[in-house]
Amino acid sequence: MDTSIVFRHLDTPEDWTRAFDVMKELRPHLTDPDTFCAQLRRQREESYRLLAACDDEGAILGLAGYRTQTNTLYGRFVYVDDLVVTARLQGSGIGARLLDTVRGIARDEHCAHFVLDTGLHMALAQRFYYRNALLAKGMHFVQTLAVPGEERAR
Repeated sequence: MDTSIVFRHLDTPEDWTRAFDVMKELRPHLTDPDTFCAQLRRQREESYRLLAACDDEGAILGLAGYRTQTNTLYGRFVYVDDLVVTARLQGSGIGARLLDTVRGIARDEHCAHFVLDTGLHMALAQRFYYRNALLAKGMHFVQTLAVPGEERAR
């Protein structure tokens, strides 16, 4: 694994547009960079940050989207919404380094927990998370309330 990877937050629509193709590998329902940027603008209002792993030429190799939250279950915690490494580099250690970087941010922000969800059908992702010191503590339940594209505007 190349040690010249740089981690940096992507904070502008221009940065987010550059990240679109990598994020689309994780979220294939994303339709276009402009819609993606609009979504990230809304999520930033809820403390979402997008961290990129970049090579020495600035190419985005992986992403971790996360937010700091507080609730009665975990207290103050960081929740990882998105974790993706471009397909050609999966298994290279970039995903573990992204997790470690976000985990360090959570510690620096005095969070009590570090939390993420993955699908029950994602056996490889589950093994990756176990290898990276995350333990399954429950199940995630979902009920769809709106047809995609018909979510209420803010």
